[in-house]
Amino acid sequence: MKSVREELERRRKEALLGGGQDRIDKQHKDGKLTARERIDLLFDPGTFAEIDRFVTHRCADFGMEKKKFYGDGVVTGYGKIAGRTAFVFSQDFTVLGGSLGMAFANKICKVMDLAMKTGAPVIGINDSGGARIQEGVESLAGYAHIFLRNALASGVIPQISAVMGPCAGGAVYSPAMTDFILMSEGTSCMHITGPQVIKAVLQEETTEGGKPITSQLLGGAKVHMEKSGVAHFAGGSDEDTIRIIRDLLQFLPQNNREKPPVIACQDDPGRMDELLKSVVPEDPRKSYDIRKVILPAVDNACFLEVHKDFARNIVVGFARFNGMPVGIVANQPAWLSGALDPDASVKGARFVRFCDCFNIPLVSFVDVPGFFPGIDMEERGIIRHGAKLLYAYCEATVPKITVITRKGYGGAYDVMSSKHIRGDVNYCYPTTEIAVMGAAGAVSIICRDEIRKAKNPEETQKRLVAEYQEKFCSPYKAAELGYVDEIIEPEETRPKIIQALDLLKTKSETNPWRKHGNIPL
Repeated sequence: MKSVREELERRRKEALLGGGQDRIDKQHKDGKLTARERIDLLFDPGTFAEIDRFVTHRCADFGMEKKKFYGDGVVTGYGKIAGRTAFVFSQDFTVLGGSLGMAFANKICKVMDLAMKTGAPVIGINDSGGARIQEGVESLAGYAHIFLRNALASGVIPQISAVMGPCAGGAVYSPAMTDFILMSEGTSCMHITGPQVIKAVLQEETTEGGKPITSQLLGGAKVHMEKSGVAHFAGGSDEDTIRIIRDLLQFLPQNNREKPPVIACQDDPGRMDELLKSVVPEDPRKSYDIRKVILPAVDNACFLEVHKDFARNIVVGFARFNGMPVGIVANQPAWLSGALDPDASVKGARFVRFCDCFNIPLVSFVDVPGFFPGIDMEERGIIRHGAKLLYAYCEATVPKITVITRKGYGGAYDVMSSKHIRGDVNYCYPTTEIAVMGAAGAVSIICRDEIRKAKNPEETQKRLVAEYQEKFCSPYKAAELGYVDEIIEPEETRPKIIQALDLLKTKSETNPWRKHGNIPL
C-alpha cells in the first residue's frame, strides 16, 4: 500500500504530463510549447503557484469516464511577473484538444474572481478546439460564466489574452472582451465558424511542414493583425509572444485604483534632439513618419507600438517620459496623409479608453488633414466611428498633453485632444496650421468671385492664399485665443512634455455621475 506522500507524488507527476508524453511530443512537433512551459516562461522563476491541479471533469457520457485527466485541460494559478502578482489560465491542448467543459470553466472563473478580489492582472493563454461537445449545454454555460467575468473585470484589472493555437467558435468572445490580444504567428488562429477548420482541429491535421493546418485555413495572426484588427500584437513564436506580454505589463498598473509604475530613468529629461528640427517637412504636402517625432522624444527611443499593422494612418502605443508611462496616440502622415477613417477612429478610441481606465496619461501627436472624405467612407460609417474617438477623448479624465506637429484641420482638429475637449496642455510647432481647411481650398470657396474677376487670376489666388494662411492658419491666431498654451521648437518636445506630465501628476477631474455613458458603438 502506497504512503500518503507517494500517492501525492504520483498524482503530481501525472498532472504534469497532461495528456501524456506522446501528446506533448506532438505539441512540440507542431511548433508549440505546452501549457506549463508557457507558464514557466511567463512568470519569474520559482514564483508560480498552481490552483486546482487535481480537478477532473464529471461527465460520464460517450465514454468520458475513461478520459479523465488531472487539471481537466487547463492549468491555473498565480505568480510574479517582474516582481508583481499576476494570475493565469493556460489551456492544455494535449488534454482532449484543450476543449472546455464545466470543470475547466470553473477553474478559469476561480482565478478571474481571485484576480478581481486582489486587484491583479489576469492572462489567458488560449489553445483549444472549443466547447467540449460531450458535455453539451454545460460547455456553453461554462463559456457564458467566463464572458460575464470578462465584462465585470473590464476597466478594473488588465486582461490580456494570448492565442497560441486554435481559438474556435464562441471561445473567441472571451479574448475579444479583454484589453489586448496577442497571437503566435504560424500556430494560432481565431475564427467563429468553418467546418473544414473545426474538422482539422478535432483531427489535429497538419501540413507537410508539420504546422497545424488550422492556422493557414482561416483567421491566422496576419489577417487579424492587418485586416480585422482583432489582434494587437503578433509574436514570431510562443516564446516571443510571452516576451511581449512581459514587456506590456511593465507599462500597466495592477488595477484601476493604482497609478502606472514609474521606473528610474537614465535618459536626461532636459535632452533636446536636434534631429527633430528637420523631421517635419516645410512643404505641407510632403509626408513623413510620425515615429521619427515620437522616438527621439521618449525615454531611450523605446516605444511599444500597439495594433501596428492595422489602420496605419494612426499610431498608438506605450512609452515613457522620465520614467513615467504614457499612452501615445499619433496621426501618421505617411499613411493616407494621417486622415481619420473608420478603422483609425475605432483603433484610437479603444486605446484612449484603455489608458483612461488605468490612469495612464495620454500624449497626442497631431498632424491631421481631417476625416477621410468620400462616398465609401460615408457608407462605412465614418460619422458613427469618428464619434467614438471624439467621445473617448471627451470622456477621458487622465492627464492629456497634445503636440500639434503640422496640420490641425476641420473637425479632426477638435477630436484629437484639442483644448476644447479638455486637453490639459496643448503645444504646437511654429509651422503648425490650424484651420477649418487648407488655405488653398478655403480661398477657392470664399474668394472665388474675386479670383474670377481679377486680371491675373493665378497671381490673385496666390496672394489671397498667402494672406489667408498668415491670418487664419497661423498658430499665432490659436495662441492669441488661448487654444494653444505654447508654441515650441520641435527639439523642445521631450522636456516640454516631461514638464507638463510633472505638472499634471496631481490632476483631479471627474465626470458627472451616471451609470455609464452611451458611446456610439
